[in-house]
Amino acid sequence: MAKRKVDTENRGFQTRWESEYMFTKVAGKPVCLLCGESVAVLKEYNLRRHYETKHADKNKNMDMEQRLQKAEELKRGLKSRQALFKKAKSQGQAAVKASFILAEEIAKSARPFTEGDFIKNCMIKVCDEVCPEKRQLFLNVSLSRNTIAERVDQLSINLKEQLVKKGKDFIAYSLAVDESTDISDIAQLSIFIRGVDSNLSVTEEFLALRPMHGTTTGHDLYEEVSRCVNEMELPWEKLVGLTTDGAPAMCGHRSGLVAKIREKMQEENATGELTAYHCIIHQEALCGKALKMEHVMSIITRTVNFIRAKGLNHRQFKAFLTELETEHGDLPYHTEVRWLSQGKVLQRCFELREEICLFLDSKGKDTTQLRDEMFLCEMAFLCDITSHLNAINLQLQGRDRVISDMYSTVKAFKTKLTLWETQMRKENLSHFPSCQTMKEKLSTSAFPSTQLADKIGMLAADFRRRFADFEAQKSRLELLGNPFAVDVESSPPNLQMELIDLQCNDALRAKYAVVGAAEFARFLPGTMPQLRIQAAQTLSMFGSTYLCEQLFSLMNLNKTSHRSRLTAEHLHSILRISSAQSLTPNIDELVEKMGHHQVSPSTSNK
Repeated sequence: MAKRKVDTENRGFQTRWESEYMFTKVAGKPVCLLCGESVAVLKEYNLRRHYETKHADKNKNMDMEQRLQKAEELKRGLKSRQALFKKAKSQGQAAVKASFILAEEIAKSARPFTEGDFIKNCMIKVCDEVCPEKRQLFLNVSLSRNTIAERVDQLSINLKEQLVKKGKDFIAYSLAVDESTDISDIAQLSIFIRGVDSNLSVTEEFLALRPMHGTTTGHDLYEEVSRCVNEMELPWEKLVGLTTDGAPAMCGHRSGLVAKIREKMQEENATGELTAYHCIIHQEALCGKALKMEHVMSIITRTVNFIRAKGLNHRQFKAFLTELETEHGDLPYHTEVRWLSQGKVLQRCFELREEICLFLDSKGKDTTQLRDEMFLCEMAFLCDITSHLNAINLQLQGRDRVISDMYSTVKAFKTKLTLWETQMRKENLSHFPSCQTMKEKLSTSAFPSTQLADKIGMLAADFRRRFADFEAQKSRLELLGNPFAVDVESSPPNLQMELIDLQCNDALRAKYAVVGAAEFARFLPGTMPQLRIQAAQTLSMFGSTYLCEQLFSLMNLNKTSHRSRLTAEHLHSILRISSAQSLTPNIDELVEKMGHHQVSPSTSNK
């Protein structure tokens, strides 16, 4: 005979049992109003037996009306106790949630974990003035150093879990990898991922920061990247691109990171081929060195250093500019690693060239070179061309940049260089305002337009050489940039039929005109699977290691000489939180996982 299951008998609680047996129903179970005990099985016999065994003597002289009043009174008392418990429970959850929120803000603002104690002291002082009756609620929020460190780690783990979950839906992804050194001389390997799912939505997030205490050979870099990819459960066959800083350890043909990853993909029988890029922004900065005008920059740097290096000279120079009522009141420093600083220094020195010479004369310094007309022409040219290079550099920076757009920017700049070279030979200085100024002020010698045009030619040649790998991918990038202008015959055979369908579809052409190239890929219909895969692969590619460089700036903000003992785990957690873009920590889920833990005042003050 089958065993009876009480859950399937649909037994209901009857209202009369409240007055007869002093029971009420709480969360589906009968609970005694007199002693608080619950009965396992909802049967009248069980309730009557409990009442007669334990409470019959207490209420035997009461009539039915008195028993009803007593039952209502006991129910009100039970509800008030439950409300008090729920309130305490919700206050505990709120305190835990508040500690998570503040820990996230501390991590994002690059503050030390000990800032939690300072914030709490400020909160208490404000509370004492504004709402002193709620002081205990603020005391319950734990913000000790250990608590903040623990919360930051939990937030980071939550973000990583979200990324792993998203990664399972990627149909293509690429990596950006760069290496730098922190304040403790530890090599740090930064890895970012850019993945595209089946809806052609792009996710661009921080993957890992790996400390490297030993050597940083191509094999070492590969081991770290490989471990990271495997930990995130990312399939190697879906890896499309790898963008690096171009260092030999990264790009070596035999033992570099790129070569090692290609070997790994062959071992995994990946059908696709890895496309490796040298960071576009880095290459653009290197192109500037093709001008070979270090002699001009060295004189400028020496001059600026003479004025800025000594406090007295610097103060006197600023006072001198104030006395002359110039537009600018100071000179900026030039730092080699800050690529944009060169243009700012050159621009300011050119605009203050006469004032600088007067100041150096007053200090007994030789200003022959600074007054030389040929030098001034070269300085004006370097000022203008560096300004143009800085403009393209800024265009290439930023998050969520599509590689086809970056390629178009570089392509446009190469066309501009050709135009500028032609115009310079004809002494047309429309796009070189500083050169135009110098040409008007020349007294004896003619403006060296031919020499400067040759410099532009050298720069254009270096751009063509350095961006040859992007030219090799030209058809692939143009397919995403403007699929309606692509020549069908020269396209891969597996795309030709779908391209014809696309180019003949007026509705899709109109949609492309409205949303643009980057967003249009998401509107490709499911009947064009090959085009969708091609678009996903191109959308997933990084054009630069900008995100890695940005992360290193965040790393230097957090790991300073005052926080040099910050552990690798905590640094990693901080950077994951502060660099998150499309992901946000699920704090409510974390609070739930903590089991509704209520923080006591004694715990928060530890």
